[in-house]
Amino acid sequence: MEAEDEITRREKLLPRPSDDPRDPLNWPLWLKISIVIQVSSLAALGTFNTSVINPAYGPLAKEFHISTVTASYQTTVAIGVNGIGPFIWIPFANVYGRRPIYLLTTAIGFATALACGFTHTFGQLVAARVFNGLFPVAMALGPATVNDLFFFHQRGRAMGVFTVALTSGAHFASLVGGPVGQFLGWRWCFKLTAIMNAAVFIIIFFCLPETLYVRHHNHLTLTATEREVRLQPKTYLSSLRLWSTYPELKLRLKHFVIPSFKMAKYPSVLFPALYYSAQYSYAAILPAVTVATIFKERYHWDTLQTGLSYGGTFTIGSILGEFAAGIVLDKIVAFETRRLGRNPEPEVRLKAIWTGAFLVPSGLLIYGFSIQYPTPWFPALFGMFIAIFGLQVIATVCYTYPVDCYRPEGSEISQFINFVRQLTGMTVAFYVVRLCEAIGYQYGFIIFTILSSVLAFLPMLWLMKYGQAVRERLGVPQNVNVFDSDEMKGERVMEAEEKEDETEKL
Repeated sequence: MEAEDEITRREKLLPRPSDDPRDPLNWPLWLKISIVIQVSSLAALGTFNTSVINPAYGPLAKEFHISTVTASYQTTVAIGVNGIGPFIWIPFANVYGRRPIYLLTTAIGFATALACGFTHTFGQLVAARVFNGLFPVAMALGPATVNDLFFFHQRGRAMGVFTVALTSGAHFASLVGGPVGQFLGWRWCFKLTAIMNAAVFIIIFFCLPETLYVRHHNHLTLTATEREVRLQPKTYLSSLRLWSTYPELKLRLKHFVIPSFKMAKYPSVLFPALYYSAQYSYAAILPAVTVATIFKERYHWDTLQTGLSYGGTFTIGSILGEFAAGIVLDKIVAFETRRLGRNPEPEVRLKAIWTGAFLVPSGLLIYGFSIQYPTPWFPALFGMFIAIFGLQVIATVCYTYPVDCYRPEGSEISQFINFVRQLTGMTVAFYVVRLCEAIGYQYGFIIFTILSSVLAFLPMLWLMKYGQAVRERLGVPQNVNVFDSDEMKGERVMEAEEKEDETEKL
């Protein structure tokens, strides 16, 4: 009876696990959590790498005899390249595995961060930052790894852990970059990042297994039990190989760059990417690249004060925001599952976005008006806190929802979101300070709020009402990635068949 109950429970899971112990869906929860923590740490390290120098613009500008605004351009370049790097790495990760790409890019991160710390001119630093910006692949590949590990009803919380690490990496960087830049010099910001890359490389080399797995129609049979799919030490050790070998996965030139943009024709991908990117640019990247300049002028803060205040505010806001995101998302899915008697449509996750939709514009306006008018520093930091709290809710929803809609294309979706976010953030970083100085911070932030929180949110309202109908009309994406080969046709339509089976049984 217990075996039959286990079979019934497993058949209701989406996606349905196979009877193969190598299938990451069958792995124990402690191992899945360990993998998510490692991948999230890599994502945090990526944004940490980009932002650790931000509080130290003053010492950097003084050494190279440039303004602090010009000093910020090396961060802006890294932000932009962060969006380009995954176009190189993700196609390889889809064929040869996630693990070798994580290892290779972390090694590159170590070497290029170290190079940044030994540059002698600002031009050399910008060039080094270009190569340094290519390595944080976890920023785009992480959601695909989460997708490899967790079922539909678990992804909200898991994706929340990833997104809070992704956004908090930059905030924690200010906590570190402030004291390091103040007492050791700006070069040690990059040297410390190199050391952190080396430490993480050693950890993932021994502890991060391969999660890429090709699922076929080998579902549980009526005689299968939980014991037969339990992970054995030998199976785990085999997952630590340096690359994967799936003959049915063949890399082609068409798998580079183009696949992620093919997903842009689907509203369930395009609209969340645009909305999240707009909110992220103004609520996270904008303070990251401007806080050193603004707080030095308005409050006469030094590198240490700026780093600790900004980094602490954003780190706490992100962590608290996650409690209103991932946990709530999974509870909404659980409630709808009990109400419907089946797994709900992905659009149910959009119900959780309202908290962020109200908080981000509120925080932006508080911050902008506090900077423009003579006020103490607390209202400005409070505005940052409110904005980043709401942003964390939006990030979790906007990553989880499109991946739920098109699971096999999860890596391309996260790659597209990463590209739009970084491109938007880079553009914002170039003009925002000069624009606000020209028209006033209060008017500047009113414009930013209208663009990111009103105009960009209208398509999300449309998705809430028509998203499911449009998805069904557009159908399953075709010829997007390596999973669309002739050998993989059965795998590509498996989840659609499982949902149809579930509906028919109900």
